[in-house]
Amino acid sequence: MKLNWIIALLLGVLTTSLSAQSNNIKFERYKLDNGLTVILHQDKTTPIVAVSIMYHVGSKNEKPDRTGFAHFFEHLLFEGSENIERGEYDKYVQNAGGTLNANTSWDRTYYYEVLPSNQLELGLWLESERLLHAKVEEKGIETQREVVKEERRQRVENQPYGSILEETFKRAYTEHSYKWPIIGYMEHIDAATEEDYKGFYETFYVPNNAILSIAGDLEFDEAKKMINKYFAGIPKGTKEIYRPTMVEPAMTAEIRDTVYDNIQLPAVVQTYRIPAQGTEEFYAVDMLSRLLSTGESSRLYRTLVDEQQKALFVGSFPLQMEDPGVTIAFGITNMGVSLSDLEGSMDTEIQKAMDELISEKEFQKLRNQIENDFVSQNSTVAGIAENLANYEMYFGDANLINNEIERYMKVTREDIRNAARKYFSKNNRVTLHYLPKGPQP
Repeated sequence: MKLNWIIALLLGVLTTSLSAQSNNIKFERYKLDNGLTVILHQDKTTPIVAVSIMYHVGSKNEKPDRTGFAHFFEHLLFEGSENIERGEYDKYVQNAGGTLNANTSWDRTYYYEVLPSNQLELGLWLESERLLHAKVEEKGIETQREVVKEERRQRVENQPYGSILEETFKRAYTEHSYKWPIIGYMEHIDAATEEDYKGFYETFYVPNNAILSIAGDLEFDEAKKMINKYFAGIPKGTKEIYRPTMVEPAMTAEIRDTVYDNIQLPAVVQTYRIPAQGTEEFYAVDMLSRLLSTGESSRLYRTLVDEQQKALFVGSFPLQMEDPGVTIAFGITNMGVSLSDLEGSMDTEIQKAMDELISEKEFQKLRNQIENDFVSQNSTVAGIAENLANYEMYFGDANLINNEIERYMKVTREDIRNAARKYFSKNNRVTLHYLPKGPQP
């Protein structure tokens, strides 16, 4: 979606105005009779408002032979509704001077509009139409089927290193539904019928599976009246909302494999299984990953890129997931460097984290980075709306937007070392060597 430049400018203004109050974000939370959770945050600094709705459905809620549905609906629900003509959804927002977008993860799907505050009712109407009257029909399905297939070609099949998540997850998981890609498999996208999509919509796109989160220049009483007008009459869902309960068996040995891709420089990908977000040990694992890879002064970058010059790029990325997830260490070799040489140097840095406590200087720098990130995440009304919804959905506690940082501050240097020993062992990882494809016959 194109970003309206006026809204972009206004969002930039909010960065400084919200920083001072980022540690005390006030909000009101309540529920409608149909199960819809509503969260309201007022900030009258700038006359804009973020209207968002988060559905507790991601790729892990799909059937094994019908993958990609959550992501497909991220596209399909911009097709229009009974009261919005096909292709007109974006125009309503753009004509009002706003912007809109959506995204999908393994665990949830999220839609939002950022609008001038006098257009709050427009945003509420659009989201209520998406929830109640979306066009889930053959014409829109066929249109978006081709869009999603082309997206898969561009982002996964033809994008250098674009298959890393897919290749990693299908080896890191054998039982859990995290094992298939968010975008789904081409054969499932082709095989899905209108009936399949309608069933998915009727199951997951219901008020009792959603959080309406609004932040910005609004008056609570007025906003509540509008919310009641557009959402209170939407029926509660009646179908059972599927939540996967399978437990992925612990890894007992390293999984190693080679992947040939459309790349020029080889890469090493090391994927470690880690705890679910919000668990006590997750915070130590997250801090360890930051220590290894956040910024050019991080351990992996400083050692492998600057000092040894074995890698052009290196990083470590913990994925925050509702069920036990993974963290991925990724390095692209420099010219003339072998994959085994780069992998050995990556392993050496991991081993240091297992053997030694990080220095007090590194530890304080890490804590400062986390504090800065919390300020940045809540520096716009759009960020606040999304974070409130995230905390409410995953933890049942939207107030973690104010105090989750305390969980990080409780982590000790010993906790970080213990996390390295427990979760960054070779027996708990998938190692992939990415190599360029050879000449095709």
